[in-house]
Amino acid sequence: MNVYGTKQIRNVVLLGHGGAGKTTAAEAMALVTGVTKRMGKIADGSTISDYDKEEIKRQFSISTSLVPLEYNGENGPIKINLLDTPGYFDFVGEVEEAMSVADAAIIVVNCKAGIEVGTEKAWELCEEYRLPRIIFVTNMDDDQASFRELILKLEKRFGRKIAPFQVPIRENEKFVGFVNVVKMGGRRFTNLSDYEECEIPEYTKKNLGIVRDALIEAVAETSEEYMERYFSGEEFTQEEISAALREHVTEGNIVPVLMGSGVNAQGFSHLLQAIDKYFPSPDKFECVGVDVSTGERFTAKYNDDVSLSARVFKTVVDPFIGKYSLMKICTGTLRPDSVIYNVNKDAEEKVQKIYVLRGKDAIEVPELKAGDIGAVAKLTVTQTGDTMAVRTAPIVYHKPKISTPYTYMAYAAKTKGDEDKISTALSKLMEEDLTLRTVSDVENRQSLIYGIGDQQLEVVVSKLLARYKVDMVLSKPKFAFRETLRKKVEVQGKYKKQSGGHGQYGDVKMEFEPSGDLEKPYVFEERVFGGAVPRNYFPAVEKGIQECVLKGPLAGYPVVGLKATLVDGSYHPVDSSELAFKMAATMAFKKGFMDATPVLLEPIASLKVTVPDKFTGDVMGDLNRRRGRVLGMNSDHYGKQVIEADVPMSELYGYNTDLRSMTGGIGVYSYEFSRYEQAPGDVQKKEVEARAAQAEAEKD
Repeated sequence: MNVYGTKQIRNVVLLGHGGAGKTTAAEAMALVTGVTKRMGKIADGSTISDYDKEEIKRQFSISTSLVPLEYNGENGPIKINLLDTPGYFDFVGEVEEAMSVADAAIIVVNCKAGIEVGTEKAWELCEEYRLPRIIFVTNMDDDQASFRELILKLEKRFGRKIAPFQVPIRENEKFVGFVNVVKMGGRRFTNLSDYEECEIPEYTKKNLGIVRDALIEAVAETSEEYMERYFSGEEFTQEEISAALREHVTEGNIVPVLMGSGVNAQGFSHLLQAIDKYFPSPDKFECVGVDVSTGERFTAKYNDDVSLSARVFKTVVDPFIGKYSLMKICTGTLRPDSVIYNVNKDAEEKVQKIYVLRGKDAIEVPELKAGDIGAVAKLTVTQTGDTMAVRTAPIVYHKPKISTPYTYMAYAAKTKGDEDKISTALSKLMEEDLTLRTVSDVENRQSLIYGIGDQQLEVVVSKLLARYKVDMVLSKPKFAFRETLRKKVEVQGKYKKQSGGHGQYGDVKMEFEPSGDLEKPYVFEERVFGGAVPRNYFPAVEKGIQECVLKGPLAGYPVVGLKATLVDGSYHPVDSSELAFKMAATMAFKKGFMDATPVLLEPIASLKVTVPDKFTGDVMGDLNRRRGRVLGMNSDHYGKQVIEADVPMSELYGYNTDLRSMTGGIGVYSYEFSRYEQAPGDVQKKEVEARAAQAEAEKD
């Protein structure tokens, strides 16, 4: 592959709902540009970008793939780095990594399916990252697909930015070409995406007139001078129309709508022309970071004449093809056989060869210039988000913004002895996917894995088995309950043991009551008069309480909110010892705690759910069923409501799936631990019984 300068590069992310046709679109563009001689099919597992075994098995994208294309543009050859992203929401981390290096986006919409949740999310991401975009309408070969109807929906949903650049030509209910609205010329497909000029059919002219008027109006709105000319009835020249469109598409003020058929590879020559003409090269942007030597904000244009700096935006770890660090060059030129400095890790890394990845194929290149995307193999300490630079000019760029995972399950090895293998394999998967996280829950003796959704966790289990030959089992996690007491009691604990020679003797009288502070396990005080218990045994009494609160007598959960006061006791001048008083305190605790109306406390989460207005009733009803308390609702000023509620943590198990089901996939939520509250009687009874059964099983 040739080396391309900054102005010749287009970094384009493919976005859209799962199943809309992104991977097929990437495949069609690869065919049209000569990368492949035969178009791969998802059903056959033969596409360039869906090469992972899990993607082939499930027939949808799981990770972002890079498909670089070389295209002869209007002003010479360009390189298009296509980033084909997953459409399913569980893999949003992959999309966010791609968005962090993209300079423009193509939102793929299935004409028959219309605007789906993934379409809206794609638009929101483009707004958030301020990316210019084109909407590419696929599935035009379906005679049930109404382009005009879709345009009306797009305009209603996304406003006046929407500008159809084409109108379909159909003959005998077949999609055979389109009218170029900008140039007002008919185009008939000849072979795949190739086309020839043709007459504009009479039956398209009414709809074409409406679309053309809307396009001219969009051009008029780009400047006051054009608006005045438009209202005075003056015509714009073809050059003025093209120049205005180019400027405002690049700025994101106009969003062209193009069309085609993915399976028939129709319409992609025109899409490639539009990428060349309307999408900006990286030199139109700035890279923003921090100069480590001064601590000040750093900004620079993408420029290959200065010292090197690059951002690692993704890591690929594959047992067959090895580890690759994918990076976008921000400044300077990356060359092979060089030493680069990892600013985040304060370590130097040796770069041997430089590659461009195309699906699973690594293509060696002589260098990468600013704005380009490539990969380096076998870096030892470098991770996703790290900045590579030269030691004399240490710059740190912002890491990709990655969604926080809230769905979690307990996991264990199916085969005893595989725990270390699973731990090693999971650490490799977590290098690739920043939305995966593991936590060791010592208290409940369980290992937890966090992800965006259940489907993602299922894929993790499959990958572990297929790639690393280890079997992992997922299960419902145990929740971190607490125990406390409700009333004050006074109780005696006497430990007496005679076994020849010195015996053991310790005697304490203690008060147990609520401390009022559920943040602390216990508070220890003493009110002993007259030396009934010598002072040197007080620490031993406290030690007994300290050990007891780790595992309460009710259900084996940690105790909180306890006040223990030593009020009296007795000792033996010969047989008393620290051990004896510790044991006496333990006996007092076990008896006293069970007499003081013990209760279970459950963890409560502060939950925020963001949904469109129309779903608020369903969501609040569901939260009530989950024993949640809705605290309020605020608008996010983008047509959505943020519902705030307190919900028991145990009731949030499976919430991700239920929320998506209620809202068609558009609802999102976040939560954090808030506090402990007394569990209702039925929940407490069920939990105590379950723990008793578990203890019995462990004995057997």
